Formats: sequence, structure tokens, C-alpha cells
Amino acid sequence: MEKEDNMISHDKKESVFELKKYGGYKSYEYLEAGVDYIDFKLAPEFDRAPKHDLDLDDVEAQRTAQLLRDNIVISLHDHPTVFPEDMSETRAYNRTGRQRTGYAGLAKSGMTVVFDNMMDGTACVTSKFGWKFDDVIYDLGMRLSDIAHQDFVTLCRNAEDINQAHETGNVTLVMSLEAATPIENELDRLDILYGLGIRSMGIAYSESNALGSGLKEPGDGGLTMFGRQAVKRMNQLGIAIDVSHSSDQTCLDTIEHSEAPVLITHAGARAIWPTKRMKPDEVLKACAESGGVIGLEAAPHTSLSHDHIEHSIDSVMDHFEYCVELMGIDHVSFGPDTLYGDHVGLHDEFASNLGVHNATAAPDYPKMPYVSGMENPTECFFNIVGWLVKHGYSDEDIVKVISSNTLRALNFIW
Repeated sequence: MEKEDNMISHDKKESVFELKKYGGYKSYEYLEAGVDYIDFKLAPEFDRAPKHDLDLDDVEAQRTAQLLRDNIVISLHDHPTVFPEDMSETRAYNRTGRQRTGYAGLAKSGMTVVFDNMMDGTACVTSKFGWKFDDVIYDLGMRLSDIAHQDFVTLCRNAEDINQAHETGNVTLVMSLEAATPIENELDRLDILYGLGIRSMGIAYSESNALGSGLKEPGDGGLTMFGRQAVKRMNQLGIAIDVSHSSDQTCLDTIEHSEAPVLITHAGARAIWPTKRMKPDEVLKACAESGGVIGLEAAPHTSLSHDHIEHSIDSVMDHFEYCVELMGIDHVSFGPDTLYGDHVGLHDEFASNLGVHNATAAPDYPKMPYVSGMENPTECFFNIVGWLVKHGYSDEDIVKVISSNTLRALNFIW
């Protein structure tokens, strides 16, 4: 499913270390903190949690660094936002609409492309429960204003922007929404969001909406008639469709009605961890058959496994290896779903907004303070690539799962 026009190249003629570097810009520094906007004490972007030891030897570490340096690296789902150190302040922080982008952390992450899902259901500028159209526009507009005042992070609107970021050593953000809930029953709002830069969107979050069923609902009504119209419009616009938080039948219906590959940007395999948040084999195989990819999830207490019950990169990679076996390595990638701050605390603070991560039928598991090796956007891909190197994966297969699988799908969708 490849388009000949506007293809994304993997060629890189210069080392990233010889190209433009991050200049030290911090979010909203064109304004005066405490005067023009409310200031908060923020979580650190580095070393909030102990580093995960992959036990790489010198050759493996050098190979890992080389793979990150020489190739496009894509996170299908993250929130590269710096949160308050005290997570109880997050609602007040989000209410200002001025979430801080972790520029310094992104500069050291090795990532080229980040599907940035902003605040989504926690964008509580005017409401307690998020997902309002006005809140999303406010959140998006503030972020774009901040991005416009610096020159390290760019806005990704098409395939060529990915090439440009790779060639210049920049990081480019694909502005995304985890659900289409804010469009309500207004189809043209998809066009408005596209015009403002949105290039990826979920069907439903945990709660159902006008398009389809969410994954925490007691019933599963699948994709609605309006949902079918929205899928068609997203295909026409060139918005990547995400079904990570949609119910099983909504996933299957969306894949059936979409003329473009459908993405599961952040999830895992239900066969490895039996919760609604993970996807059953039927959905995973349908995604692959559509030409889509799954991004493996690493948010706390989601992609656990029986073999690695204490959530870590090893738990996530149990899902990775299962999906590779089931779907084929050409349809697997990574969407770690990380942020800068206490992710477990965020889940606790927004339990009513964020829905359920684990169904009651799930086995007992220990609550961890963070996911070892996947705690924040800066460390994820060094550890992912290092793990793959350590476990004998070829350079060709590693490049597939960190970029080329997703690029193939995006070339068709966009």
C-alpha cells in the first residue's frame, strides 16, 4: 500500500551531530513567568527515576547509538509535556492551557517524529472532564504559539516535514488527538482540526461518543453511522485514524470502513495481558491486513505480562515479540505513551477522565511508581533499540520497527 508520490526517504548524508543543535529554548520564554502567565514548579526532564540497566557492552552501546543517529525514529504516541512536580496541581496547570513542551528532553531522546497527543481528555480549560472542542482549540493554539517562537521543534504536516527534520537534526511533532469526541456531531470540525495541524485522531476514548464505543463501556455498539461518515472524511482529509482506546467491534468496523491503513498507536496484546486496554488477536490481525501498524504501549500498569509482572521494558517487549509473531514484523512499532512527570500520579488524579486501564478480570499486579526503562520520552528509544540489539535483532528489523513500518502506512494515509 505505497504511494509513489511524496515518498519518505531514509537516506541521511550527514551525522546528526554535525547538524543544528537545540539552543536551550524553554516553553513560553518569550513571556515573563509569573507576570504573563501562572508559573508552576515542574517535574525534572532528566533523572526523575533511576536509569534502567540493559547490560550493553561497548559494541552493543555503540551500535545502538549509531542506529538512533542514522535513522528516522518515530514515536507513534507520546505526551512530551512537562507536568507539575506536584500532580495535584495538574488541573490548575491544564486550566491555563500553557502546557510546557520538554524541549531539552526531546533534544536528547533520539526521536525524529513524535505523535504528540497534547492534553486530550485532561484539557480542562473550561470543564472538569475535558474533550470539549473549545478546550482542544485552546490547548492546540497555545502549543503552536510556543512552537512558533523557537526553531528546534517543528510542526509536521506532511511526509516532507519528516524528511526535513531528519536532514536537519530537528524533532517534528505530529499533532494528534486520542479521540474525535470534540467534534460532537459536526463533521466539518474534522476539516477545522486538520487545518490547525491535526494529522492523527482516535475514534473514541474509553467512553463512547457519536462515532463509536469506547473500551470501558459495558456494551459494544461498534462504529455508528456518523462514525462511518467521519472515517470517510478522515480518509479524504488525510488524517491517520487511531483505534487504541476504541472497543473491539469499533476497531473492526473502523478497519472495515476505512480506505486507508488504520493505526493502533498505543496498545498491546490481550493474549499477553487480559484487559480491555489490550487488543485481541482478531483486531491485531485486522490492523495488519489493513496495512496498519501497532505502537507498543508503555504507560504504567497497561502492558504488563505474566513473565514480567513488575511493569518494565521487559513487560512491553513481551507484547512486542507476541505481536511480531502474530502480525509480522512489518506491522509493529512503538507508541510508548510517556511524559515528563509522575505518570502514575496523573492516572490517580484523573481516574474519572482517563477511564480504566485494567479490567477487573485482570490478574493481581504490583503497583509500580514508574515503568523501568520507559519512564519518560527521553529514555524510551535508546532502551528500545538497545533491547533489540541485545536480543539479536538485525539492523534491518530494528529500522522497520522504529520507523519504516510507520512511514509506509503514513505514505498511504497522507
